Order: sequence, then C-alpha cells, then structure tokens
Amino acid sequence: MKKALLIISSILILGFILPETKTLPVAGASARDWHPKSFWFEPWGTSGVHKGIDIFADINTPLLSTTTGLVIYQGHFAKGGNVVVVLGPKWRLHYFAHLNSVSASWFEPVKSGEVIGTVGDSGNAKGKPAHLHYSILRLIPTPWTIDSSTQGYKKAFFIDPDAYLRG
Repeated sequence: MKKALLIISSILILGFILPETKTLPVAGASARDWHPKSFWFEPWGTSGVHKGIDIFADINTPLLSTTTGLVIYQGHFAKGGNVVVVLGPKWRLHYFAHLNSVSASWFEPVKSGEVIGTVGDSGNAKGKPAHLHYSILRLIPTPWTIDSSTQGYKKAFFIDPDAYLRG
C-alpha cells in the first residue's frame, strides 16, 4: 500500500511540480547525429510512420535520461528491443529503444543527464547501425495538437523530439 501511494504521489509531483529540464539523450551527440525531418516520416515499415527520431552513435555509448522523472518500464519489446520508458514532467513519456544495455530499474527516480543504459541495435534495428530511437508521448493531448491529416489523432499524442531537444 505504501509503495502504491509513493508511486501515485510521484506521478502527481512529476506532472505539477517538477520543472522540465532537457539533456540530449546520447552522450557526446549533437543535432548532426539525427535527421531533423524523420519524425512522423511516412511510410516507415510496419509501424506506418516513424514516431520519433533515431540518434546514431557507437554501440555502448552512454544513454542519458533527457529529463528528470520516474522509470515506469524497462524491458524488451519486439520492435524496440531493449527499452526504457521515463515518466517526466507534464506527464510525458520518454521512450528510449534499441538499447544494448539498460541500467535503470522499474520505479527508479532519474535525473536529467543520468545514465540509464547504452546505445545499441536491439529489436528491429538488429544488423543496422547502432542508434537510439527516441520518442515523446503525451498522456493527455491538447485540442490544438490534433490535425486533420492522416493519423492526425495519433500524432496528437506525440511530440516532435527534434523540436523538443532544440527548443
């Protein structure tokens, strides 16, 4: 019961109180390491559109949390491979995929810039150059984020990581 209250309290604090800080998620990376127009690029394999950006780096390059938050998942997905999901301020989910290793644990608080894993090629990136797939998902979309384009209702839940990291 105490753990459940702690988790609920943390979620409320993250949404209302924590300021949003930003760190590039790959140690030593710059905006030159990803394509700025790859977010929502269509067609993108079986997922239809690319819901994030791919930041290329050498395998085992440290992966940094982009924001202060709470690790709400770490594990494996078929397409994403080894992944970490951090719940950050404004109830935004920061999704890190294709990792070689994960060093964060479930319900662990993390700070912006803290190492949470390493860049890899797991999941459907196997055999491709090592990179981090980074997505940001809104839990609550705002009406002005919904557009009438194809999959506009889905896009309302996603934030362009390129604009977010440059902003």
